[in-house]
Amino acid sequence: MKPEDSALVIIPLLAVLAPLLARAVRPAIRVPIVVFELVLGIVFGPALLGWVAPSDMLEKLADLGLALLFFMAGSEIDYRAISGKPLARASIGWILSVVLGVGVGFLIAPTDGMIVVGIALSSTALGTLMPILRDAKELDTPFGKAVTLVGAVGEFLPLIAISIFLSTRTTTVATIVLLTFVVLAGAIVLFARRVPHGRLHAFVRATLHTSAQFGVRFVLLLIAALVGLSVMLDLDMLLGAFVAGAVWRIIMAQAPEKDAAAVESKIEAIAFGFLVPIFFIYTGVTFDLQALLASPRALVLVPLLLLALLVIRGTTAQFSAPPGSNTRDRTALGLLAATGLPIIVAVTGIGVDEKLLDSATAAALVGAGMLSVLLFPLIGMTVRGERRQVSGRRPADALPPGEL
Repeated sequence: MKPEDSALVIIPLLAVLAPLLARAVRPAIRVPIVVFELVLGIVFGPALLGWVAPSDMLEKLADLGLALLFFMAGSEIDYRAISGKPLARASIGWILSVVLGVGVGFLIAPTDGMIVVGIALSSTALGTLMPILRDAKELDTPFGKAVTLVGAVGEFLPLIAISIFLSTRTTTVATIVLLTFVVLAGAIVLFARRVPHGRLHAFVRATLHTSAQFGVRFVLLLIAALVGLSVMLDLDMLLGAFVAGAVWRIIMAQAPEKDAAAVESKIEAIAFGFLVPIFFIYTGVTFDLQALLASPRALVLVPLLLLALLVIRGTTAQFSAPPGSNTRDRTALGLLAATGLPIIVAVTGIGVDEKLLDSATAAALVGAGMLSVLLFPLIGMTVRGERRQVSGRRPADALPPGEL
């Protein structure tokens, strides 16, 4: 059987193995599932066993998984809670991040490639962090809200930067096109706020347990429409996916909590049970391990870029630290803010395609992103768990088992 054909069986097998492995090591160490998905993709991909090969079908499914990951991130954010001064502080932190990141890029990449490096090092993997925060019951705490704010800015603003500075258009035209998208997206958001949703909620409720599944179908249409708008305007599709999540949150804000939770559960099943694992596994499959191993310079860059992520995002995240945060709070916030991968994968892919970045440097960036997903949430939530235990609250390790 060809690797392209065997992928139809092996990828679902790897998607099942990942949570089993995460559960098996949980008594000793809490490792995010995405780490196992990435590693399994590398092991079974062309880099090692060669049992799974890249294909157009897998690439499209992985793109859908990435879009769902950004949709879920957009739908989790309480936009009223992060507006005003907190948003301004987080945005200032991101601007400083991208400036520092471009400085690092100037040292390791050609002139045009430093923009790619800067955007990569200014990103935060909010979609990866949200399940971790949710499982740890941190979403509604000041700490969780700070991480969400830093992550939202570190996921959305890099997409804006990609659309402006890495577009095939001139910067002026790209900015005009982006503003057009912002105006159209704003109109959609305003429409979603103003239009009564009672009949929509009623129809969603009526089809929750039928073959119609209107709520799920409506979400998929919403994602397709806004992703399609992004693609039509030659913008990064992830902009549309993120905005679609925000629109869906607005639409369901006034729905009965039970109905909203039921629809959310179904969307999570599609996202985290099907498409998102394909994205992470396929990222491992397409990871250019040979280019990394063949370049001593790239191997040295991996830990240096990992350190750069921690220093750049970890320090600038302190702009958003909740009042009264102690050293452990700030350390945990910095570690989670430095967790980056999806944007890094996306922007380095663009960089290589446009010949702004060589494959070895791109592999080093993605490798650093993989290590950040492995190490930073684990260390950060351990530090946070210790702090909660000291303060007399329930430690993170005592929470009901949930997948990270």
